[in-house]
Amino acid sequence: MTSSINGILFLQSLPRLGRRWTPLNFTNLNFTRISKSQAIEEETIPGYVAGRYYPTRIGEILKDRYQVVGKLGFGASSTVWLARDMDYHRYVTLKVFIKSTSMGQQLDDELNIYKRIEEAPRKHPGRKYVRSLLDSFDVSGPEDKHRCLVHPPLWESVLDFLFRNPVQRLPTPILAVTLHRLFLALNYLHTECKIIHTYIKADNIMFGIDDDSVFSDFENNELQNPCPRKEVDGRIIYTSRELRMPKILGAPILCDFGSAVMGDEQHLEDIQPDIYRAPEVILQVPWSYSVDIWNVGCVIWNLYEGGSLFSDQDPEYHTYRSRAHLAEMIRLLGPPPPSFLARGNLTQKFFTEKGDLCARELVGEHIPLEQRETSLEGEEKEMFLRLVRKMLQWEPEK
Repeated sequence: MTSSINGILFLQSLPRLGRRWTPLNFTNLNFTRISKSQAIEEETIPGYVAGRYYPTRIGEILKDRYQVVGKLGFGASSTVWLARDMDYHRYVTLKVFIKSTSMGQQLDDELNIYKRIEEAPRKHPGRKYVRSLLDSFDVSGPEDKHRCLVHPPLWESVLDFLFRNPVQRLPTPILAVTLHRLFLALNYLHTECKIIHTYIKADNIMFGIDDDSVFSDFENNELQNPCPRKEVDGRIIYTSRELRMPKILGAPILCDFGSAVMGDEQHLEDIQPDIYRAPEVILQVPWSYSVDIWNVGCVIWNLYEGGSLFSDQDPEYHTYRSRAHLAEMIRLLGPPPPSFLARGNLTQKFFTEKGDLCARELVGEHIPLEQRETSLEGEEKEMFLRLVRKMLQWEPEK
């Protein structure tokens, strides 16, 4: 069945099951009280303003349906919670954004992306590797409304999983599965949904959970051993609690569509994390779906080689500069084709009329991919490099 939220139809994946769940009682006072003077969680984010955040409370019921069980995480624009969907007898993730006036148009833009995903054909094999939205609603806070997105819960990100390995590299079998699912997800987004993700990184790829006991264990832990917290001016700030390792780990899922854009429109704006930025974005060549492919090529190197292809540091300014990034691209790929440079609105800012980088001293010696890859040998190394070379090319069409 479907329901309409803010004029958008979303599929409800489960039938309503008889009597709804009874709310749980989260009144156990046996928790650690953190000093008011100690900054924790979202308070540690630069520019933190308490009033921007919705004062979510464990045990609270939102929309007369979702009971908050515990805190999963936080960010500059939202907090994330595990909740019980009492109508459909399932656990969900609630993403509660900072007040709507601080978010602006981005809130509706993200909803429109999910609308397009939900309206696309569902038979494509990549559909199940794209995060779905179950519900969306606004809740009134002390100063303003706050948008809440409801998702199926996921475990941890590929980035978190990476740090479980002492060498901080994904094992080959896990990388292969992750890439296969990621490419299916992107093929679905690009061909069926006409969506460009624009912000692919290891912490935006999360593993699913095929083991509901993970959520019931989290719930029981919160009931019996409530998480540490602090109270400031009537507002409670909770510490996040991790979900335990599932007995059955689900497939990797591509998440976070807050920066996604429609692919059937022309784009010139800045996108992507600095070190993953495609050359057409830097030079303001009109860009499209291929920026996601360049992005994945860079991410692969991080996941499998334990380091970044591009350092993102300008030696003179000691911070990210596009000229230093372009110099590193030239060092790796050779000089860009003149036909590509001719299409960039910002080409003259970085290149001479002859096609040389203005900051030529930054280029240095050519270091091909073969010399950068040090962990593989023989046919496996050649196959890996062939894949990366296909994704990291100057010309987007290739």
